[in-house]
Amino acid sequence: MNRVDVTGAVWIKSSRSADNGNCVEVARVTDVVAMRDSKFGEESPVLAVPTAQWSAFLRTL
Repeated sequence: MNRVDVTGAVWIKSSRSADNGNCVEVARVTDVVAMRDSKFGEESPVLAVPTAQWSAFLRTL
């Protein structure tokens, strides 16, 4: 498993997140899209997927 360095990443909260602090944040990092749970901030585990797979996921919405 490869680790993705998210140092300096610009995190964006999902527009579909609720106002109760349970938010998903995403950031583009090199050739991947990283996702995390905003309530854990910098300590949150990060899930990263290749940009092409992220785009395919978005097309299914």
